[in-house]
Amino acid sequence: MSQHYYSNQPEASHDRRQLEEHLRGLTFRFISDAGVFSKKGVDYGSKVLIEALDIPMDAEVLDVGCGYGPIGFSAAKLAGNGHVTMLDVNSRAVELAKENAKLNGIQNVTILESDLLAAVEGKSFDVVLTNPPIRAGKETVHAIFEQAHAHLRDGGALWIVIQKKQGAPSAKAKLESLFGRVEEVTKDKGYRIFKAIKTSK
Repeated sequence: MSQHYYSNQPEASHDRRQLEEHLRGLTFRFISDAGVFSKKGVDYGSKVLIEALDIPMDAEVLDVGCGYGPIGFSAAKLAGNGHVTMLDVNSRAVELAKENAKLNGIQNVTILESDLLAAVEGKSFDVVLTNPPIRAGKETVHAIFEQAHAHLRDGGALWIVIQKKQGAPSAKAKLESLFGRVEEVTKDKGYRIFKAIKTSK
């Protein structure tokens, strides 16, 4: 199997570039590199998710698979009085996200290398966000859903973006088996945004 962005230590030769992106009415600058997800610019699915997010100002947020930072940093702006923990298995993505946090002056974030949610064992959150690593396979994606449910406080929400052709129906079915309520918040060009709310069944 060829290596892809869901690798702990990408072997691709470096190809650093600076991007400027407009997200939720704000301008961000990102350094990206080869071996990370969507290196040429923030992908459309992430943008649809970012535009749909509704996050309380004081929320404790977890971004799973943060890449070089767009979803987590947008959440950090929305939760200006809260905190965002950002995780990625890809060590290169983690280093870029740390660099980009400084570049954008974002301080209410913690960025950690983590296989799935291992680095936040024992912690709980109000909101979990993910643009799941589809290429890592359904088992990995469903494990993220399961672990997100375990780390959410009652009433907390998991927000995900997934394309219909990449398994949105089966993802929704999995979410419905775990969460008390699952809403399709929006859809755009085949992308679905699901908000799964943890309620006591």
